[in-house]
Amino acid sequence: MDRIKAFFVPAKASADEYEPLADDESGTLPGSTYEEGAPFSWIEYSIFALIGVAMLWAWNMFLAAAPYFQTRFQSDSWIFDNSQSAILTTFTAVSLVTMLILSNIQSSANYPFRISTALLISAAVFVLLTISTSVFLDASPRAYFAFLLLMVALTAWAAGLMQNGAFSFAASFGRPEYTQAIMAGQGVAGILPPLAQMLSFLAFSDSSPEVPPHEQPSGERHSSSPSFLPPANKDGHAAFIYFLTAVLISLVTMLAFIPLVRRHSHISRRLLGSQQQQEQQRGQRRYVPLSTLLRKLRWLAGSVFVCFVIAMFYPVFTAKILSVHSSPSSSAGKIFTPGAFIPLAFFFWNLGDLLGRVSTMMPSLSLRHRPRALFAISLARCGFLPLYLLCNLHGEGAVVESDLFYLLLVQFPFGLTNGWLGSSSMMAAGEWVDEEEREAAGGFMGLCLIAGLAAGSVLSFSAAGI
Repeated sequence: MDRIKAFFVPAKASADEYEPLADDESGTLPGSTYEEGAPFSWIEYSIFALIGVAMLWAWNMFLAAAPYFQTRFQSDSWIFDNSQSAILTTFTAVSLVTMLILSNIQSSANYPFRISTALLISAAVFVLLTISTSVFLDASPRAYFAFLLLMVALTAWAAGLMQNGAFSFAASFGRPEYTQAIMAGQGVAGILPPLAQMLSFLAFSDSSPEVPPHEQPSGERHSSSPSFLPPANKDGHAAFIYFLTAVLISLVTMLAFIPLVRRHSHISRRLLGSQQQQEQQRGQRRYVPLSTLLRKLRWLAGSVFVCFVIAMFYPVFTAKILSVHSSPSSSAGKIFTPGAFIPLAFFFWNLGDLLGRVSTMMPSLSLRHRPRALFAISLARCGFLPLYLLCNLHGEGAVVESDLFYLLLVQFPFGLTNGWLGSSSMMAAGEWVDEEEREAAGGFMGLCLIAGLAAGSVLSFSAAGI
């Protein structure tokens, strides 16, 4: 029993080993920027949350526009079947490579510049995609497919810059709440697209029969965004709105980010005495090897990685599970038809994810000082996957004949634990490294997150045939 208890309680370590560096239970690091001058600010918290929204908004727009892309590829069966898989693979591969490169460029890193560059790239990409919904509509599927993958690659590059820059920049403030704000913003970006899809289907769909998920092309089945959208998508109007919204989100975030950079620079100059000293310190920023960060953050890094590997299985199952009231003979309302029910299931998962990320603001719900426990919980979440087999897969019948069981006891808690675990692990990283390693630690944890998504996206295909 003592050995079991010891696993969940970090052992006392030397100064160079895996040990939290906070002075007290407040979680504030000694010598941090905010310890002497600037208290927690809800305005700054909100800006970091907006950065989190922008970080995932572009990707969610790609998923939401999947039906529009399919209309552009109808005349080429191979592209039609494989477009979504190609988009997923391109995005995760480019993001991972970008994060690996950036994680090894630390001494001369300008994290605010990386964030600003990412927002500019994202805005430019979606301006081009917005224009593409109105011009060159007669382009061949292969030409548009090449254009689309180029846009996806540029967006993935921007996402890598944003992940590395935002988490590193937030970590430099010495306040774990700002890292949590980024995670919460990502959660907000996750709940809006499925909600919009569900409402648009209920408002505008006709009574034409729908194609069950298991009969759809493989490219759609592997997407984490269901493809039941109103017929208006066929003429590109909805896609135009999706892409234009992504442009606006990037521009608004860029404007909000400016005062945050100025505020940070002002505090740094005041504490360091002069701008010259600040620039000298930047030039002397030491490189922190990834092996050092892995040694100090091995449990937290493993927790984030495993968390998001397992999370990537939920889109595969969610696109296959129908309501138990969805049979053709059922007189249930339109909400139980696949076009509304599948987005509803995505919404419940993402709602749980958002609430889990927000809950980490309460110290009583945090296990930031128990990294081994966080890693153990990340492994235990594998237990959610068999629960999907009890639900109405492909509409062929459920072991547990209840939509509430699926939505409230499978989807919602699976998302809730994902948000809580991911945020807790990301927030804890700055407390287990030296002060001068915090920025590098933020980028390293972002790398682990992207690596988890990439590995999970590949492993999730093992469940594709279920």
